[in-house]
Amino acid sequence: MVARTYSVALLGMTGSMVEVEADMGNGLPTLMIIGLPDTALADARDRVRAAASNSGCPLPVSKITVNLSPAALPKHGSTFDLAIAMAILASSGSISARSVEGVVHLGEMSLDGRLRPMNGVLPAIAAAARAGFRTFMVPAGNRHEAELVPDVTIVPVVSMRDAAIYHGGSFDPIDLEAIEGSELVTDNEPHHELADVIGNPDSVLALVAAAAGGHHMFLLGPPGAGKTMLATRLPGLLPDLDTAQSLEVSSIRSLAGAGVPRTLATRPPFESPHHTATAASLIGGGSKQIRPGAAARACHGVLFLDEAPEFASNVLDCLRQPLESGFISIHRANAVARFPGRFQLVLAANPCPCGQYGALEMNCVCTPNTRRRYLARLSGPLLDRIDIQVQVRRVTAGELRTAQLEPRLTTAKARSQVAAARRRMAERLVDTPWSLNNQVSGEWLRAGPRRLGIDVTASLDRALERGGITMRGYDRILRVAWTLADIDDADQPDLDHVGRALYLRKSLAT
Repeated sequence: MVARTYSVALLGMTGSMVEVEADMGNGLPTLMIIGLPDTALADARDRVRAAASNSGCPLPVSKITVNLSPAALPKHGSTFDLAIAMAILASSGSISARSVEGVVHLGEMSLDGRLRPMNGVLPAIAAAARAGFRTFMVPAGNRHEAELVPDVTIVPVVSMRDAAIYHGGSFDPIDLEAIEGSELVTDNEPHHELADVIGNPDSVLALVAAAAGGHHMFLLGPPGAGKTMLATRLPGLLPDLDTAQSLEVSSIRSLAGAGVPRTLATRPPFESPHHTATAASLIGGGSKQIRPGAAARACHGVLFLDEAPEFASNVLDCLRQPLESGFISIHRANAVARFPGRFQLVLAANPCPCGQYGALEMNCVCTPNTRRRYLARLSGPLLDRIDIQVQVRRVTAGELRTAQLEPRLTTAKARSQVAAARRRMAERLVDTPWSLNNQVSGEWLRAGPRRLGIDVTASLDRALERGGITMRGYDRILRVAWTLADIDDADQPDLDHVGRALYLRKSLAT
């Protein structure tokens, strides 16, 4: 009798249903797995046989053929072990074939028969749920993560024997200690108060505008000016994630093996890779199984690259495509993996290798050519995709004393301003495919129903004619101008909003 069940093959964030069939035939006792398995999956022959024997429900002594369909789909990893074992036992008549066929099985076998937790349970179950499946059997160590997917039934099991008993096997239960997965992380973000930032009002305004419109930022200034301090406060200004965003963020955490909270993530993530990071660690990759990189883990949050010129140029240029498209594509010879990549990029850099150029109290020892070469590590096409580019200056002693006596913008107040601005954006863009200003197409801004008059865009037009900005820069300045208008509760940008947006784009040159 041919018995079948189902499992899930993950490629990036995309999950494909795999039908696992088992058949008993005449011939020498052997276990064959066909259907384009990788090495880890091919090794399931020995893992499953040893686990079944040590669980007290051994496999039949006959020729066993296991087929993973569709055969042309690459299948990676050891998460098919449980499905293979259940299909074989159902084919031999030891358990109910009908029960097995109605359940999606996920989990890796240990040699003693217990089930090991796996990475990627959350996106795998979410993909299968979208395909119409509702009952899932997972390792007990993945129970809390699996239960984050709504409207599904989760059957957590400790061992292969427990799985067989659930499907009607005539075995006595044995108490075993479950193998625990990665420690569940909490969703409590560290508290970074915006009011701690002293001075640099232009930088604070730029930070609020970036949070409101989802704009990318470039912070240039000497060491100690507060670039990292500003960047770490950006996630605190962002609103909570909605349900779809929470599921994506938690799924990426699961794929990366970072663990997920007992409830879906509600706060935007913050990723800050070291400047020695490779392209694979930043974007994602892998020779066999493709894993998400820091950019994917920062989806719906902030990707902060401190000391940006110290990153390899080819690594930084890998970000150009995600910044435009909002997703990350990783191509291999036999497959293409896609991850969501709609994050806010924040770059921080010193003005020169010694970091003192432009500082009033220190002398720069770098030559003009050295300074140009240093910042030239950030390619023009990459910087052209950064909406807001501001210069951060060190705070003087006089500014420090004065600022202590003046009221400063708090994180709570700034977040309320951001939330109000985003509501205005959502109302204006309700009949469009966009929800934030940074997503709006340039053509719609220039020629759509919300186009601005020539008198409002006069300074912007002159900058374009003189070559001070590119056409892409023109569109991005318009987006920032609309964000500034939303913060000020204006119906549309005026000359002041366009001028401030142009300054936030070109302040590095002033």
